[in-house]
Amino acid sequence: MTYVRASHIVVHRYLQPAILAIALLSAFSPVKEKFTAAERQQIQIATPGLFERSQAFSVDFTMLEEKEYSFPLPVGSAQPIGNDLQMRIVSKKGDAVKAVFDGDVRLALNHATYGNVIVVRHPNGLETVYAQNAQNLVKTGDVVKAGQTIAIIGTHNGKSYCDFSCMVNGARINPSTLIDGKSHRLRKQTVLFEKKGNHIALMVTAAEKMRSMSLDPDEMEDPFAKTATFKLNLGEIEQERWAFPLPGAKVISPYGGKRRHSGVDLKTKPKDNIVAAFDGVVKRSGPYSGYGNCIVISHAYGFETLYSHQYKNLVKVGQKVKAGEVIGLTGRTGRASTEHLHFEVTYRGRRINPTVMFDLNKRVLHQTTLTLTKNGKVTSSKK
Repeated sequence: MTYVRASHIVVHRYLQPAILAIALLSAFSPVKEKFTAAERQQIQIATPGLFERSQAFSVDFTMLEEKEYSFPLPVGSAQPIGNDLQMRIVSKKGDAVKAVFDGDVRLALNHATYGNVIVVRHPNGLETVYAQNAQNLVKTGDVVKAGQTIAIIGTHNGKSYCDFSCMVNGARINPSTLIDGKSHRLRKQTVLFEKKGNHIALMVTAAEKMRSMSLDPDEMEDPFAKTATFKLNLGEIEQERWAFPLPGAKVISPYGGKRRHSGVDLKTKPKDNIVAAFDGVVKRSGPYSGYGNCIVISHAYGFETLYSHQYKNLVKVGQKVKAGEVIGLTGRTGRASTEHLHFEVTYRGRRINPTVMFDLNKRVLHQTTLTLTKNGKVTSSKK
Protein backbone atom coordinates (compact mmCIF):
# COMPACT_ATOMS: atom_id res chain seq x y z
CA MET A 1 0.00 0.00 0.00
CA THR A 2 1.29 3.49 -0.88
CA TYR A 3 1.56 6.24 1.73
CA VAL A 4 2.01 10.00 1.54
CA ARG A 5 3.98 11.53 4.40
CA ALA A 6 3.33 14.95 5.93
CA SER A 7 4.77 16.03 9.29
CA HIS A 8 4.68 12.53 10.85
CA ILE A 9 1.20 12.00 9.40
CA VAL A 10 0.84 9.12 6.98
CA VAL A 11 -2.27 9.26 4.82
CA HIS A 12 -3.44 6.41 2.62
CA ARG A 13 -3.48 7.34 -1.07
CA TYR A 14 -7.26 7.06 -1.17
CA LEU A 15 -7.37 9.53 1.71
CA GLN A 16 -5.05 12.13 0.14
CA PRO A 17 -7.57 15.02 0.40
CA ALA A 18 -7.19 14.75 4.17
CA ILE A 19 -3.62 16.05 3.91
CA LEU A 20 -4.85 19.60 3.47
CA ALA A 21 -6.98 19.39 6.58
CA ILE A 22 -4.24 17.78 8.64
CA ALA A 23 -1.60 20.24 7.43
CA LEU A 24 -3.60 23.05 8.98
CA LEU A 25 -2.73 21.59 12.38
CA SER A 26 1.02 22.00 11.84
CA ALA A 27 0.91 25.79 11.55
CA PHE A 28 -1.30 27.06 14.35
CA SER A 29 -2.04 30.78 14.40
CA PRO A 30 -1.95 32.86 17.60
CA VAL A 31 -4.61 31.91 20.12
CA LYS A 32 -6.98 34.77 19.26
CA GLU A 33 -7.21 33.52 15.68
CA LYS A 34 -6.91 29.80 16.21
CA PHE A 35 -8.99 28.86 19.25
CA THR A 36 -12.60 29.84 19.74
CA ALA A 37 -14.01 30.71 23.16
CA ALA A 38 -15.57 27.23 23.31
CA GLU A 39 -12.23 25.56 22.53
CA ARG A 40 -10.62 27.48 25.38
CA GLN A 41 -13.26 26.29 27.85
CA GLN A 42 -14.37 22.79 26.80
CA ILE A 43 -12.07 19.85 27.37
CA GLN A 44 -13.78 17.58 24.83
CA ILE A 45 -14.54 19.45 21.63
CA ALA A 46 -14.11 18.70 17.93
CA THR A 47 -10.92 19.84 16.20
CA PRO A 48 -11.88 22.19 13.34
CA GLY A 49 -10.99 20.86 9.90
CA LEU A 50 -9.63 17.52 11.13
CA PHE A 51 -12.20 15.41 9.27
CA GLU A 52 -13.46 18.04 6.85
CA ARG A 53 -12.27 16.28 3.67
CA SER A 54 -11.87 12.70 4.79
CA GLN A 55 -13.19 10.46 7.51
CA ALA A 56 -9.78 8.98 8.36
CA PHE A 57 -6.08 9.74 8.75
CA SER A 58 -2.98 7.83 9.87
CA VAL A 59 -0.12 8.84 12.15
CA ASP A 60 3.29 7.21 11.77
CA PHE A 61 4.81 7.23 15.26
CA THR A 62 7.94 5.43 14.03
CA MET A 63 9.13 8.69 12.49
CA LEU A 64 9.41 10.54 15.79
CA GLU A 65 12.89 11.19 17.14
CA GLU A 66 13.68 10.73 20.83
CA LYS A 67 13.47 14.47 21.55
CA GLU A 68 9.99 14.63 20.00
CA TYR A 69 8.36 12.47 22.71
CA SER A 70 8.28 12.40 26.50
CA PHE A 71 6.31 10.36 29.02
CA PRO A 72 4.21 12.80 31.12
CA LEU A 73 6.00 11.87 34.37
CA PRO A 74 9.29 10.15 33.47
CA VAL A 75 9.70 8.43 36.87
CA GLY A 76 6.01 7.81 37.52
CA SER A 77 4.07 4.57 37.81
CA ALA A 78 1.04 4.32 35.49
CA GLN A 79 -2.22 2.41 35.75
CA PRO A 80 -5.41 2.61 33.66
CA ILE A 81 -8.57 4.19 35.09
CA GLY A 82 -11.95 5.28 33.73
CA ASN A 83 -12.68 2.27 31.49
CA ASP A 84 -9.07 2.45 30.27
CA LEU A 85 -9.66 5.90 28.75
CA GLN A 86 -7.30 7.58 31.22
CA MET A 87 -3.90 6.75 32.64
CA ARG A 88 -3.24 7.70 36.26
CA ILE A 89 0.48 8.34 36.69
CA VAL A 90 1.58 8.31 40.33
CA SER A 91 4.83 9.98 41.37
CA LYS A 92 6.10 12.11 44.22
CA LYS A 93 4.86 15.50 45.41
CA GLY A 94 6.31 18.41 43.46
CA ASP A 95 7.25 16.39 40.36
CA ALA A 96 7.11 18.11 36.97
CA VAL A 97 4.47 17.14 34.40
CA LYS A 98 5.89 17.07 30.84
CA ALA A 99 4.30 17.67 27.44
CA VAL A 100 4.18 14.42 25.46
CA PHE A 101 4.63 15.96 21.98
CA ASP A 102 5.25 19.41 20.54
CA GLY A 103 2.04 21.43 20.31
CA ASP A 104 -0.09 24.39 21.31
CA VAL A 105 -1.89 24.79 24.61
CA ARG A 106 -5.57 24.89 23.68
CA LEU A 107 -6.88 25.05 27.24
CA ALA A 108 -5.38 25.70 30.67
CA LEU A 109 -7.81 26.34 33.50
CA ASN A 110 -9.31 25.06 36.74
CA HIS A 111 -12.18 22.62 36.11
CA ALA A 112 -14.79 21.49 38.62
CA THR A 113 -14.12 17.80 37.89
CA TYR A 114 -10.54 17.69 36.55
CA GLY A 115 -8.96 20.34 38.77
CA ASN A 116 -6.13 22.29 37.16
CA VAL A 117 -6.17 20.83 33.67
CA ILE A 118 -4.22 21.41 30.45
CA VAL A 119 -5.10 20.32 26.92
CA VAL A 120 -2.37 20.44 24.27
CA ARG A 121 -3.24 20.19 20.59
CA HIS A 122 -0.54 18.52 18.49
CA PRO A 123 0.35 18.79 14.79
CA ASN A 124 -0.27 15.05 14.35
CA GLY A 125 -4.03 15.50 14.97
CA LEU A 126 -4.04 14.29 18.58
CA GLU A 127 -4.69 16.19 21.80
CA THR A 128 -3.27 15.26 25.20
CA VAL A 129 -4.92 16.04 28.53
CA TYR A 130 -3.12 16.52 31.87
CA ALA A 131 -5.53 16.75 34.82
CA GLN A 132 -5.51 17.10 38.62
CA ASN A 133 -2.41 19.30 38.61
CA ALA A 134 -1.38 21.27 41.67
CA GLN A 135 -0.39 24.14 39.38
CA ASN A 136 -0.51 24.83 35.66
CA LEU A 137 2.69 26.45 34.38
CA VAL A 138 1.48 27.30 30.87
CA LYS A 139 -1.43 29.31 29.56
CA THR A 140 -3.77 29.01 26.60
CA GLY A 141 -1.97 29.78 23.35
CA ASP A 142 1.52 28.87 24.56
CA VAL A 143 3.67 26.78 22.22
CA VAL A 144 5.29 23.84 24.02
CA LYS A 145 7.95 21.29 23.15
CA ALA A 146 7.98 17.58 23.98
CA GLY A 147 9.50 17.15 27.42
CA GLN A 148 8.79 20.75 28.47
CA THR A 149 7.47 21.17 32.01
CA ILE A 150 3.87 22.34 31.79
CA ALA A 151 2.52 21.66 35.31
CA ILE A 152 3.30 20.49 38.83
CA ILE A 153 1.78 17.19 39.90
CA GLY A 154 -1.22 17.42 42.21
CA THR A 155 -1.62 15.66 45.57
CA HIS A 156 -5.00 14.25 46.57
CA ASN A 157 -5.73 12.22 49.73
CA GLY A 158 -2.03 11.78 50.31
CA LYS A 159 -1.28 10.48 46.80
CA SER A 160 0.46 12.55 44.10
CA TYR A 161 -0.65 11.86 40.55
CA CYS A 162 -1.60 13.23 37.15
CA ASP A 163 -4.58 11.88 35.19
CA PHE A 164 -3.42 11.67 31.58
CA SER A 165 -5.53 10.99 28.50
CA CYS A 166 -5.46 11.29 24.71
CA MET A 167 -8.16 12.63 22.41
CA VAL A 168 -8.92 12.74 18.70
CA ASN A 169 -11.57 15.24 17.62
CA GLY A 170 -12.77 15.53 21.21
CA ALA A 171 -13.22 11.77 21.68
CA ARG A 172 -11.05 10.01 24.25
CA ILE A 173 -9.00 7.03 23.11
CA ASN A 174 -7.17 4.46 25.22
CA PRO A 175 -3.74 6.05 25.86
CA SER A 176 -2.21 2.59 26.33
CA THR A 177 -2.78 2.00 22.63
CA LEU A 178 -0.12 4.63 21.97
CA ILE A 179 2.04 4.58 25.10
CA ASP A 180 3.29 1.65 27.19
CA GLY A 181 2.58 2.67 30.79
CA LYS A 182 5.11 0.20 32.22
CA SER A 183 8.14 1.01 30.10
CA HIS A 184 7.03 4.62 29.37
CA ARG A 185 7.80 4.05 25.70
CA LEU A 186 5.89 5.38 22.75
CA ARG A 187 4.74 2.41 20.73
CA LYS A 188 6.52 2.44 17.37
CA GLN A 189 3.61 1.92 15.01
CA THR A 190 1.36 3.48 12.40
CA VAL A 191 -2.21 4.06 13.60
CA LEU A 192 -5.29 4.72 11.49
CA PHE A 193 -7.89 7.01 13.11
CA GLU A 194 -11.36 6.85 11.56
CA LYS A 195 -14.40 8.93 12.45
CA LYS A 196 -17.56 6.90 12.94
CA GLY A 197 -20.37 9.18 14.05
CA ASN A 198 -19.37 10.66 17.42
CA HIS A 199 -16.75 7.98 17.99
CA ILE A 200 -13.19 7.46 16.81
CA ALA A 201 -12.11 4.00 15.76
CA LEU A 202 -8.41 3.29 15.65
CA MET A 203 -6.48 0.46 14.07
CA VAL A 204 -2.77 -0.31 14.11
CA THR A 205 -1.85 -0.75 10.46
CA ALA A 206 1.88 -1.32 10.95
CA ALA A 207 3.91 -1.98 14.08
CA GLU A 208 7.67 -1.93 14.43
CA LYS A 209 9.00 -4.73 16.61
CA MET A 210 10.79 -3.25 19.60
CA ARG A 211 14.48 -4.07 19.72
CA SER A 212 15.24 -6.28 22.71
CA MET A 213 17.57 -4.20 24.84
CA SER A 214 19.65 -5.42 27.77
CA LEU A 215 23.10 -5.16 29.33
CA ASP A 216 23.91 -8.77 28.45
CA PRO A 217 27.50 -8.66 27.11
CA ASP A 218 26.77 -11.60 24.79
CA GLU A 219 23.86 -9.82 23.09
CA MET A 220 25.12 -6.27 22.66
CA GLU A 221 27.77 -5.32 20.12
CA ASP A 222 30.66 -3.02 21.06
CA PRO A 223 29.52 0.43 19.85
CA PHE A 224 33.00 1.90 20.28
CA ALA A 225 34.32 -0.09 17.35
CA LYS A 226 32.79 2.65 15.17
CA THR A 227 32.42 5.71 17.40
CA ALA A 228 33.95 7.37 20.46
CA THR A 229 30.60 8.10 22.11
CA PHE A 230 27.41 6.09 22.50
CA LYS A 231 23.95 6.96 23.81
CA LEU A 232 22.35 4.30 26.00
CA ASN A 233 18.63 4.84 26.61
CA LEU A 234 17.88 3.08 29.90
CA GLY A 235 14.18 3.31 29.08
CA GLU A 236 14.76 0.85 26.24
CA ILE A 237 16.07 -1.89 28.53
CA GLU A 238 13.34 -4.52 28.77
CA GLN A 239 11.61 -4.65 32.15
CA GLU A 240 12.70 -8.26 32.70
CA ARG A 241 16.33 -7.38 31.87
CA TRP A 242 16.98 -5.26 34.98
CA ALA A 243 16.25 -5.59 38.71
CA PHE A 244 16.88 -3.58 41.87
CA PRO A 245 19.72 -5.47 43.62
CA LEU A 246 18.00 -5.68 47.02
CA PRO A 247 14.20 -5.50 46.57
CA GLY A 248 12.44 -3.53 49.30
CA ALA A 249 15.69 -2.05 50.65
CA LYS A 250 16.29 1.41 52.07
CA VAL A 251 19.50 3.41 51.71
CA ILE A 252 21.51 3.58 54.94
CA SER A 253 24.61 5.18 53.43
CA PRO A 254 24.71 7.10 50.11
CA TYR A 255 27.43 7.37 47.50
CA GLY A 256 30.29 9.84 48.03
CA GLY A 257 30.14 12.39 50.82
CA LYS A 258 32.87 13.01 53.38
CA ARG A 259 33.56 9.28 53.57
CA ARG A 260 34.07 9.16 49.80
CA HIS A 261 31.84 6.14 49.88
CA SER A 262 32.45 4.08 46.75
CA GLY A 263 28.88 2.77 46.48
CA VAL A 264 25.58 2.75 48.33
CA ASP A 265 24.63 0.66 51.34
CA LEU A 266 21.21 -0.96 51.15
CA LYS A 267 19.50 -2.69 54.09
CA THR A 268 16.56 -5.03 54.61
CA LYS A 269 17.17 -8.03 56.90
CA PRO A 270 19.88 -10.66 57.50
CA LYS A 271 20.22 -13.39 54.87
CA ASP A 272 17.87 -11.60 52.47
CA ASN A 273 18.05 -12.35 48.72
CA ILE A 274 20.45 -10.22 46.68
CA VAL A 275 19.76 -10.28 42.94
CA ALA A 276 21.75 -9.41 39.83
CA ALA A 277 20.97 -5.90 38.63
CA PHE A 278 21.44 -6.80 34.95
CA ASP A 279 22.23 -9.79 32.76
CA GLY A 280 25.93 -10.55 32.83
CA VAL A 281 28.83 -12.85 33.63
CA VAL A 282 30.29 -13.33 37.13
CA LYS A 283 33.84 -11.96 37.17
CA ARG A 284 34.58 -12.35 40.91
CA SER A 285 32.97 -14.40 43.69
CA GLY A 286 34.71 -14.83 47.02
CA PRO A 287 36.33 -12.98 49.93
CA TYR A 288 37.95 -9.69 48.92
CA SER A 289 39.66 -7.52 51.54
CA GLY A 290 37.27 -5.26 53.48
CA TYR A 291 34.43 -6.15 51.11
CA GLY A 292 34.06 -9.58 52.71
CA ASN A 293 32.22 -12.02 50.47
CA CYS A 294 32.11 -10.08 47.20
CA ILE A 295 30.60 -10.60 43.76
CA VAL A 296 31.47 -8.64 40.61
CA ILE A 297 29.35 -9.06 37.46
CA SER A 298 30.45 -7.86 34.01
CA HIS A 299 27.84 -6.32 31.70
CA ALA A 300 27.73 -4.83 28.20
CA TYR A 301 29.57 -1.65 27.13
CA GLY A 302 32.09 -1.87 30.01
CA PHE A 303 29.68 -1.73 32.98
CA GLU A 304 30.29 -3.80 36.10
CA THR A 305 28.25 -4.13 39.29
CA LEU A 306 29.69 -5.10 42.68
CA TYR A 307 27.84 -6.69 45.61
CA SER A 308 29.59 -7.19 48.96
CA HIS A 309 29.42 -8.17 52.66
CA GLN A 310 27.36 -11.26 51.75
CA TYR A 311 26.68 -13.94 54.34
CA LYS A 312 27.01 -16.33 51.42
CA ASN A 313 27.69 -16.07 47.69
CA LEU A 314 25.50 -18.30 45.52
CA VAL A 315 27.29 -17.91 42.16
CA LYS A 316 30.68 -18.88 40.74
CA VAL A 317 33.21 -17.11 38.51
CA GLY A 318 32.32 -17.53 34.85
CA GLN A 319 28.66 -18.21 35.56
CA LYS A 320 26.09 -16.47 33.33
CA VAL A 321 23.37 -14.75 35.38
CA LYS A 322 20.10 -13.10 34.48
CA ALA A 323 18.71 -9.86 35.91
CA GLY A 324 16.71 -10.68 39.04
CA GLU A 325 18.53 -13.97 39.64
CA VAL A 326 19.47 -14.53 43.32
CA ILE A 327 23.26 -14.35 43.62
CA GLY A 328 23.83 -14.07 47.38
CA LEU A 329 22.43 -13.47 50.87
CA THR A 330 22.91 -10.28 52.90
CA GLY A 331 25.47 -10.48 55.67
CA ARG A 332 28.17 -8.51 57.51
CA THR A 333 31.41 -10.09 56.32
CA GLY A 334 34.42 -7.82 55.83
CA ARG A 335 34.29 -4.32 57.27
CA ALA A 336 30.58 -4.11 58.07
CA SER A 337 28.82 -3.16 61.29
CA THR A 338 25.41 -4.50 60.27
CA GLU A 339 23.91 -6.90 57.76
CA HIS A 340 23.49 -5.02 54.50
CA LEU A 341 24.43 -4.91 50.82
CA HIS A 342 27.18 -2.62 49.60
CA PHE A 343 26.42 -1.99 45.91
CA GLU A 344 28.73 -0.35 43.38
CA VAL A 345 28.56 0.47 39.68
CA THR A 346 31.64 1.00 37.55
CA TYR A 347 32.00 1.97 33.90
CA ARG A 348 35.24 1.05 32.15
CA GLY A 349 37.05 0.90 35.47
CA ARG A 350 35.63 4.16 36.87
CA ARG A 351 33.18 4.14 39.75
CA ILE A 352 29.95 6.04 39.10
CA ASN A 353 27.12 6.99 41.42
CA PRO A 354 24.50 4.20 41.27
CA THR A 355 21.83 6.93 41.20
CA VAL A 356 22.89 7.65 37.62
CA MET A 357 21.12 4.41 36.74
CA PHE A 358 18.71 3.73 39.63
CA ASP A 359 16.18 5.75 41.59
CA LEU A 360 17.16 4.36 44.98
CA ASN A 361 14.02 5.57 46.75
CA LYS A 362 11.60 4.03 44.27
CA ARG A 363 13.93 1.13 43.52
CA VAL A 364 13.48 1.49 39.76
CA LEU A 365 15.71 2.05 36.74
CA HIS A 366 15.76 5.68 35.61
CA GLN A 367 14.02 6.49 32.32
CA THR A 368 16.92 8.51 31.00
CA THR A 369 19.63 8.48 28.35
CA LEU A 370 23.29 8.03 29.25
CA THR A 371 26.05 9.33 27.02
CA LEU A 372 28.99 6.93 27.26
CA THR A 373 32.50 7.65 26.03
CA LYS A 374 35.23 5.22 25.10
CA ASN A 375 37.55 6.71 27.74
CA GLY A 376 35.12 5.98 30.62
CA LYS A 377 32.96 9.09 31.05
CA VAL A 378 29.22 8.85 31.73
CA THR A 379 26.76 11.75 31.57
CA SER A 380 23.03 11.59 32.13
CA SER A 381 20.37 13.64 30.32
CA LYS A 382 17.11 13.27 32.23
CA LYS A 383 13.91 14.33 30.45
